[in-house]
Amino acid sequence: MHIRIKILLTSIVLIYSLILQAADRPPNFVIIIADDLGYGDVGAYGSTLIRTPHLDRMAQEGVLLTNFYSSANVCTAARGGLMTGRYPIRLALVNDVARPGNEIHIAAEETTIAEALQGQGYRTALFGKWHLGSRLEWSPLNNGFDEYFGLLHSNDMAPLQLYRGDQVIEDPVDQSTLTERYTEEAVRFIGENRERPFLLYIPHTFPHVPLHVSNRFSGQSDAGIYGDTVETIDWSVGEVLAALKTNGLDENTLVVFTSDNGPWFEGSAGPFRDRKGSSWEGGLRVPFIARWPSVLPAGQKSDEPAMNIDLFPTLVGIAGGELPADRVIDGKDMLPLLRDGANSSHEALYLFDGDRITAVRAGQWKLVVESRYRAAVSRFDHPASYYSPNGLLFDLLKDPSETYSYTREMPEVAARLHSLLVAGQQQFNSAVLPQMFNR
Repeated sequence: MHIRIKILLTSIVLIYSLILQAADRPPNFVIIIADDLGYGDVGAYGSTLIRTPHLDRMAQEGVLLTNFYSSANVCTAARGGLMTGRYPIRLALVNDVARPGNEIHIAAEETTIAEALQGQGYRTALFGKWHLGSRLEWSPLNNGFDEYFGLLHSNDMAPLQLYRGDQVIEDPVDQSTLTERYTEEAVRFIGENRERPFLLYIPHTFPHVPLHVSNRFSGQSDAGIYGDTVETIDWSVGEVLAALKTNGLDENTLVVFTSDNGPWFEGSAGPFRDRKGSSWEGGLRVPFIARWPSVLPAGQKSDEPAMNIDLFPTLVGIAGGELPADRVIDGKDMLPLLRDGANSSHEALYLFDGDRITAVRAGQWKLVVESRYRAAVSRFDHPASYYSPNGLLFDLLKDPSETYSYTREMPEVAARLHSLLVAGQQQFNSAVLPQMFNR
């Protein structure tokens, strides 16, 4: 009995000393992204068929945002926006996603979160799907990451190879255990870097199709194999949080969880309209949970609009760095929103479909001027259409599913958002469709 008590006390002293050491240095950052996860696929956001106890605990112990957007409705552009704090149209990442057969990649002159934090003495690692260039010269290792283990692109593209650093270690890839292997790497990395600040980026492969899951998690969810992959990711989040606690880093680490865009063939967009690939809410509004016990209040919820481009200035600012002065950073520091419940710093958020601004979000209002229907593109801001010349205006507080337009009832609001749209088109030199209306 005395031996057990001595071991327990020794463990407590070790953990306490680690906590004191961690508090004396800049905070760590962990960014976890699911691929094609819907707003409604997490328990904290209303899921009843998929169990996500670890993400739900993150929400209880941190801050949950209900109006958080991806910067794009597809993978590559969304990840480019997150990595650089810039709208993807500035990065030339809007015409397609990165594939083995094309030249799409993040430009060398762009500064990623990883590069910015490396300059502040951070150790950086990416374990998961990169999707910002399918050639080795465009890999995470050349974009600020010290360690890399994962896939260069989506799991439905060939050739699909698993990399450790710059070496292919598996071809073909056993996708059924990818989530667990990413997690093992993350837990190892946390333990090895407990005495220095780090950025750990875990962009999961799933629930992007094709769906794969190991025997350990197969058949556990009430939402089929899709739910199994999400519950595996939730398990992974739990392992990462446990590793932070074991290494005395829990209090001094900001952990963020989100998705790159809305759900695809399966998955729930919650109460929102449409899904991945659209500029309706279901394509762009995604979960966002942030946990940092020593800084962020527990159990808080905010309805203020924010976007994944905000992570770049937020993390760089927290680390004590400066933003690049030679380019526009579209993101805003969201620490006041997360920590103090402050209002959004954005006058407006621009929602794109490719290189076109299709909608503008400002406060509770959203103006939609374009949507795809089958192979046609419908414009809602053409003077000759039976819609208002200023587009469709939705009050997302009253009508989050974007069902009824208030353009006639609130013409001054519609006009204000339309002027923001025009200003955005000029600022980004975004494409504008010919003034025509396709039914």
